[in-house]
Amino acid sequence: MNNFHGLPVLTFPQESSGCTLPADPASVAWRMRSGLYGGDEDSDEYWKRFTETVPLERVRALVIGSAWYGSDGWPAETIDMLVEASPRLTGLEALFLGDVHFEESEISWMEQSDVAPVLEAYPRLRELGVRGGNGLEFPVVRHEGLRTLRFETGGLPASVTRNVAASDLPSLECLELWLGDEYYGCDTTLEDLRPLLTGERLPSLRHLGLQNSQFQDEIAAAVAHAPVVARLASLRLSMGALGDEGAAALLSGQPLSHLRFLDLHHHYLSDAMMLRVREALEPAGVRVDLSEQEKDVEEDEGARYVAVSE
Repeated sequence: MNNFHGLPVLTFPQESSGCTLPADPASVAWRMRSGLYGGDEDSDEYWKRFTETVPLERVRALVIGSAWYGSDGWPAETIDMLVEASPRLTGLEALFLGDVHFEESEISWMEQSDVAPVLEAYPRLRELGVRGGNGLEFPVVRHEGLRTLRFETGGLPASVTRNVAASDLPSLECLELWLGDEYYGCDTTLEDLRPLLTGERLPSLRHLGLQNSQFQDEIAAAVAHAPVVARLASLRLSMGALGDEGAAALLSGQPLSHLRFLDLHHHYLSDAMMLRVREALEPAGVRVDLSEQEKDVEEDEGARYVAVSE
């Protein structure tokens, strides 16, 4: 991750590196990453030094990576650590939990926990991103300030999907759910998503992503008639098993010409259907991402795969 919350990401340096810190702590998103190599200082000492070195009231964005997250991480303790620091992190606007890349841990191995205490501790939080679905919990919450909520998983639990849909998030403008594969923990169904498609509990929503799904065709067909779409500026149905059937349903539904961006990358559309999508939307000014065209294996109808699972 190079940018977060509109800010360049800066990894807080190890004690031995002697790096110069920025004059304005609010000018960067601070990434915590420690314990990866033999020369790294202990993670507790690393966090302690961060809290003693950087004026916490000036920190706007935090990105938490290894060793707190990953296959050997301790996510519940990380939440406790952040809650404990909340009286000093008074300017925190954005938080990303689990900035771990594949060389450190597969996404399906990553452990998460109940993230609701973070929302309770930071009422001014505007953006929350979470990577990893094992053990992930998101109880029904009310949060007045949250504007962006993103779950990046190879398998999103249905309980999380249902509780997001039941939560009161009146300021939420952007919601992205990476649903994943059933073999890696996704038990979310189309019925779990339907309350989100009404938009009734998300009055400010302008950007919706229902992505990385094995049942992307069914999602596209439901979205085609979903009331929430009429007020969206962007729609992401990317990273999944979308094929010609889903794309045709999308085009035959309500008008999409008001969208600024339609993201369909990583898909199974034929060349002819890709042309239909472009001809239907691009003349109206809609930017369409149809990159990463995948090919069906004719002798194996179940060969379609999502972009992120293991």
